[in-house]
Amino acid sequence: MSVASDVIIVGGGLMGSSAALFLRGHGLSVTLLETDLIGRQASGTNFGNVRRQGRALHQLPLANRALAIWRKSRELLGADVEYLQSGHIRVCYRDRPELVGAMEDYADKARLEGLDLELLTGNALRAKFPFFGADVLAGSYSAMDGHANPRLAAPAFARAAQRMGAAIHENSKIVDAQKVGDDFLVTAEDGRTFRAPVLLITAGAWGNALSSQFGESVPIVPKGPNMSVTEPVPYAIHPAVGVMTPLEEETVYFRQVARGNIVLGGSTRGPSYPDEYRSYVLPQNTLSQLKHIRRLAPALGKLNIIRVWSGIEGYMPDSQPVMGPSATTSGLYYAFGFSGSGFQIGPGVGETMAEIIARGSTDIPMEPYRIGRFAE
Repeated sequence: MSVASDVIIVGGGLMGSSAALFLRGHGLSVTLLETDLIGRQASGTNFGNVRRQGRALHQLPLANRALAIWRKSRELLGADVEYLQSGHIRVCYRDRPELVGAMEDYADKARLEGLDLELLTGNALRAKFPFFGADVLAGSYSAMDGHANPRLAAPAFARAAQRMGAAIHENSKIVDAQKVGDDFLVTAEDGRTFRAPVLLITAGAWGNALSSQFGESVPIVPKGPNMSVTEPVPYAIHPAVGVMTPLEEETVYFRQVARGNIVLGGSTRGPSYPDEYRSYVLPQNTLSQLKHIRRLAPALGKLNIIRVWSGIEGYMPDSQPVMGPSATTSGLYYAFGFSGSGFQIGPGVGETMAEIIARGSTDIPMEPYRIGRFAE
């Protein structure tokens, strides 16, 4: 017999887990299905940046909503996800002075969306952040951003949703989804079936495999982030740090956790294979990452790397996710394809999708995310 609920969510990352929690808050019964373990892929293997700056301006209302949730996460979840509102700084190098103007323009426009940025150069930059290398020209500092532990976040949201009554099924690979009458019938690989009038697909890099079953293919590309972490050293660097540059290999970033380890990310992404549930860290990518990290903060080059890892992320051509209702099937909703920058907005995505499903509307601008843009 089919397990019935008001909403089925396929995908147990941060988006799916937070949506389950907020849907329960609206009084809807929820079944959350995850192929592997909750938060095992992109939601648990990313850098952990809780940053608003650097996002498309239209994404800032969603980012602001998410930030409000991160700030109350300990009380909301009954768990510590190691969220630190310790700031975020984005810098540019001396050989790209034109980016200072771009930072200024972005700061002016972002202020209208509730994001205040402080631009720092010269002595003011060095005094506040003495760890930067000589090649760093300027920085855009957001005091209200920060970082959290991605290994803890999605499981904490899922546990909170489960305590509120959501049914969570891990190790449940979905092989078929179709609408039968007024309900969706979702079938797992082991033959179990689940039924609900609403289906929310939050399956990350696997989202297209399900949306295609409803005639809505999207050009999503799987990639693997290049991540590493150093030995612990005394805690001294509070903000998360990243580089503004048009070159992928230069886009490195780092943050220090309270235990003292430095988490490194960015530079060239590696291959990932959704069908095999595998992604790979290439040694040459780690070496490239370290090269550019030394340029950004030379002292980090003296530390030992103790672990490397990757995951499977889904990237869209315009770097914007698919979010909102299906263009072909009533009762079907999507939230996937966050292109390597979904961690910060994840809780806001969950709350927004729950609002749309439960109430039929939201104040968050959704036009840039509609799936129909690819059909056009």
